[in-house]
Amino acid sequence: MNELLISQGALIGIIVAAAVVVVIAIALVAWYISCYNGFQRLKNVVEEAWSTIDVQLKKRYDLIPNLVNTVKGYAKHESGTLEAVIAARNAAMTSSGDDKIAAENMLTGTLRSLFALQEAYPDLKADAGFADLRRSLNGIETELAAARRYYNGTVKEFNTKMDVFPSNLVARKLRLEKRKLFETDAEERENVRVEF
Repeated sequence: MNELLISQGALIGIIVAAAVVVVIAIALVAWYISCYNGFQRLKNVVEEAWSTIDVQLKKRYDLIPNLVNTVKGYAKHESGTLEAVIAARNAAMTSSGDDKIAAENMLTGTLRSLFALQEAYPDLKADAGFADLRRSLNGIETELAAARRYYNGTVKEFNTKMDVFPSNLVARKLRLEKRKLFETDAEERENVRVEF
């Protein structure tokens, strides 16, 4: 009878141990699925945020030729500036990934040079068409700034999740890579110099 009690006790111990192992395994699988789904959700949010930036950039690209043509009529001697704006626009339109961010920063710098020309050409400054185009571009730049903030916030959340333990283990297994923030470079932060 003692033997039967010992074997029943051992059996109960084995069952309890097996139940604990199963519960732990289920918890680990549930955590992994949750972490995986979290990364997929964040990845989609980052892509959606980038898409919003892309829409604003397209609006800006479409407006730039009109600005350049308006300035051409008044500032015939500024072909270098106008060519730099068009070259920066074309580079920004054809680039992707991290190169896109650098190209956009370059375009922003050349646009500042373009707007600095209005100080040297009072007729350009007074042109109603140029003023309308500039207001349109300012509106687009405001929307673009908001889209950049949203994008950077989602990228920060994604990158943070990749860095913290234990979700970094899942990120490594999925071979996820950090996303780059859409930041201005040092050149864009400097004031534009215009010399005549």
